[in-house]
Amino acid sequence: MDEEIPSSKEIPDFLQSAAEQLDDYFKGNLEEFNLKLNPKGTHFQQKIWKALSEIPFGKTCSYLELSRKLGDEKAIRAVASANGKNPLWVVIPCHRVIGSNGSLTGYAGGLHRKQWLLNHENNTSQLSMF
Repeated sequence: MDEEIPSSKEIPDFLQSAAEQLDDYFKGNLEEFNLKLNPKGTHFQQKIWKALSEIPFGKTCSYLELSRKLGDEKAIRAVASANGKNPLWVVIPCHRVIGSNGSLTGYAGGLHRKQWLLNHENNTSQLSMF
């Protein structure tokens, strides 16, 4: 199960907006984050992360669809790998990428969390394609 990690209730000023937006997201009051992001990664990873950010709230797409959108359906494994290296799991919504058959596949936070996030965004357990 999840390990209890001690945390401080004090939020540094530079993280205040992120904390507020995450709180609003989890309360169901925010669908799109407005944060200045600069995740570190290769040019290809950043291209994938940008594409992930364009998947609308409450929608999903498959790794294959994402590969096609980026112009190379044969890059599906590279797309999946870059997706898995996303350092900002909720803000850059990698949880919105599913298998071509609608199945939940890979999520660094665990498939139960991916399912929870999709349910949170859809208010239902049924997934819709992007």
